[in-house]
Amino acid sequence: MATSTEVLQTKTEDLLIGALLRVPAQAIQRRLIKELNDAGFDELRLPHMAVLQFPGPDGARPGTIAERAGMSKQAINQLLSSLEGYGYLVRSDGEGSARVVRSTERGHAAFWKMVDILRDIEAEWRTELGPQRFAQLKALLFVVWDSPLVR
Repeated sequence: MATSTEVLQTKTEDLLIGALLRVPAQAIQRRLIKELNDAGFDELRLPHMAVLQFPGPDGARPGTIAERAGMSKQAINQLLSSLEGYGYLVRSDGEGSARVVRSTERGHAAFWKMVDILRDIEAEWRTELGPQRFAQLKALLFVVWDSPLVR
């Protein structure tokens, strides 16, 4: 019979990095949407996260938001129209003929609620993993974030 350490090693070796990163990220996004909905931001859905994800849409051009999300400009414009209709943002003329996205007061309120939710999630992860391992996790993820691996 395999020990729990052997089972953990096998599972870790068998799982590819994509799944190991995707599953927690999706859980965080689902929780963000649930808690935002519970806080009165009822219209927000998972697809909106493509626009609302860090660093947020405020001051960005639609093309930049599409690039960050890995989506077409047409798909992002549909999400922007939806969020504009719900009162989270407006699109206005920027420099030249480019449109710029600006958050409304409601959009800023949703952003700060997301920050609060993410801080709660971090506190829970810190408790679950322990402060040292959580700090290591964040440090390693930052190394990846700041490396050519994500470009």
